[in-house]
Parts: sequence; C-alpha cells; structure tokens
Amino acid sequence: MRNLLTGTALALAFAMPGHAEGLTDMTDAERAAFRAEVRAYLLENPEVLIEVMDELEAREKVAAAARDKEMVAAQSDAIFNDAASWVGGNPDGDITVVEFIDYRCGYCRKAWQEVDQLVETDGNIRFVLKEYPILGEASVLSSRFAIAVLQLHGGDAYKQAHDALLSLRAEPTAEALARLAREMGLDPAPIMERMGAPEVTKVIEDNHRLAKTMEISGTPTFVVGGTMVRGYVPLKAMQQIVQKQRAAKEG
Repeated sequence: MRNLLTGTALALAFAMPGHAEGLTDMTDAERAAFRAEVRAYLLENPEVLIEVMDELEAREKVAAAARDKEMVAAQSDAIFNDAASWVGGNPDGDITVVEFIDYRCGYCRKAWQEVDQLVETDGNIRFVLKEYPILGEASVLSSRFAIAVLQLHGGDAYKQAHDALLSLRAEPTAEALARLAREMGLDPAPIMERMGAPEVTKVIEDNHRLAKTMEISGTPTFVVGGTMVRGYVPLKAMQQIVQKQRAAKEG
C-alpha cells in the first residue's frame, strides 16, 4: 500500500500544472518545494488518492480481461478440443464451459454441485473437465485415478469417479482409491496399474503446460466461451456469465 500511495502521489504531482519537467531537471531547492507542494495538496485532498486507486484498479481489471480473452483465443484448440479431457453436458451445446480442477481444492468442492446444476438446468452447455493437480501428491494421485478410469472405462465411469473424489474425506491413498474402484463396481488392479502409465502422465503434463501458458495458478479456473473466470463464482453469477457469453456469440 505504501508503494502504491507513493506511486500515486508522484503521478499526481507530475500531472499538476507547472511540473511538466521531471524531478531530475530540478534544482535541490525546486525539488524540495515541489515535494512540499505535493504533500500539501494530498493532505488537503486525500480523497484524490482513493479516486486514483479506484481508477487504476478498474483499468487493471479491463486490461487483465482483455489479456485473458487473447490467451483463450490463442489456445482455443487445446482448451476446447482436447481429446484427452472428459466432455459432459450437451456435446453440441452452444457454449463450452471448461474447468481446471484439483480434487483437494476446497473451492472446487464448493463449486462442484453448483457447476453440475448450471450445466443440467441450462441444457445447452458443453462441459469440459481438465485435471490440474497443484496441491501436492494427494492431488496428483486423485487425478491419476480419475484419468485412468476415463481411459479404461469411459466417460460415465469417469464422472462417477470425479464425483466420488470430490466428496472423499479420507486421504486418497492407494488403498482408499482401490476401495473406491471396488465401490464403483470396477476391478481396481488395472486402474492402479494404469495410474502410472505414460498416457496418464501426459494428460497431467499437457494440462500443466496449458495452464502455465494461460497464467492459471489456482483452482477452480473456468473458461466460459471466450473469457476466463478465475476462482469460485456462485451459481447465479455463473449463469449470468454464460448468458453474457451467449449473447456476445450471437451478436
């Protein structure tokens, strides 16, 4: 905050009449007078700092949104058409929602059923899940299990595993995951073997590479149509984002 205030003060100072020249062009006496004038102005008008910071924040948000949009456009094929990722909802939907997920992420768990509700109630959303384990070895094991289930048993089994992993309270040890497979009616041995396969590792590595390119550092992160949504967003707000993207696409 101190650095931000200092930078704001300097910006204001250079914008004040009579100070078009830089500080380096001033004599010591002029520089001292200049600083005193800036200090007096800010003490008399402290609300200016808040106004400037609000404007700076607003401009930064606009710039970040524009950058996100550019990154989505540049990586659209990897985001939306990755054959290794699970696709649910309406495969022919007019809007695609992509979620980068970590099963050990509390906000991913919070968003889980709301996202399901979003997809189910809308009926025209194509939903893509990207395994993005970033919270340690337990996250990696969970993702390896889910990907192995997808590769061996298909989409329906994957969604079942996905839901089970998000609701799992125990640590996802090998024993816990084998037990989960049995509860799903699946033979755990091939799944446990597949978890270490290069095909599974490649999915995780590709998703991490894509996330790095798109400057995604946390979960959940969503791509909704042509924009990115970083972090948990309540259902109503997600519905509004979908409608806005849908309108932009139709327009």
